[in-house]
Amino acid sequence: MKVLVTGGTSGLGLAMASALAEAGATVALTGRSGRRASSVAAGLPGAIGIELDVRDESSVARAVDLAETRLGGIDMLVNNAGIGMRSVDPHFMTRPQGFWEVPVDGFRAVVETNLTGYFLVAREVVPRMLATPGGGRIVNIAVSETTMHRAGFVPYGPSRAGSESLSRIMAADLRDSGVTVNLLLPGGATVTGMLPPDAVPGEGRTFLDPTVMGPPIVWLASDDAAGVHDERIVAVEFESWLRERKRGW
Repeated sequence: MKVLVTGGTSGLGLAMASALAEAGATVALTGRSGRRASSVAAGLPGAIGIELDVRDESSVARAVDLAETRLGGIDMLVNNAGIGMRSVDPHFMTRPQGFWEVPVDGFRAVVETNLTGYFLVAREVVPRMLATPGGGRIVNIAVSETTMHRAGFVPYGPSRAGSESLSRIMAADLRDSGVTVNLLLPGGATVTGMLPPDAVPGEGRTFLDPTVMGPPIVWLASDDAAGVHDERIVAVEFESWLRERKRGW
């Protein structure tokens, strides 16, 4: 399996790239810094690092061309690159700000990365998958629905709601095409660079380790997941979801 993971230098992206590489996939991971992407990839078996700014069409085209050439094709795209609330409000979990206080440039940067970026990369990859006899797989990384209506979560919540809608429409457009599309989310806040420095577990709140994404992404890259389409998989519930799925057979 030849896999392109965007935003693969840290957090969820690195956890998934690591799990895939350890499972035997050939992985290209991307980051805005090509040097950092190459450095991180050097620590994973058989992985390569590629510079990619998902907001820039020319950068996307160059990166996908390079990934396809160096991997010998792209069987799976993991759309993961994103930025969080911390980029517009460093204390969003303890002192949330109203949407009217969000800087316009910050709003645009988050939406362009988390939503437009998913569109641009998928738009570049999908025609190549459609032209390949084996088709391909797309996994769009999502987040908890609470971010979509929680106070102080503009623009992150709207950007992620948009990416979920985009994913469902992509799945509808690609149904029966040989290219599958699925959503994968951790199931809660994870310990990544997106958390603010003053975020601490409190009563009823725990933070997940990014490695929670490993088992479901490896399964989605496996033969067992061939034909799985338009599913929304929550990583912390993956084992029970899989048992229910097998029981349904």
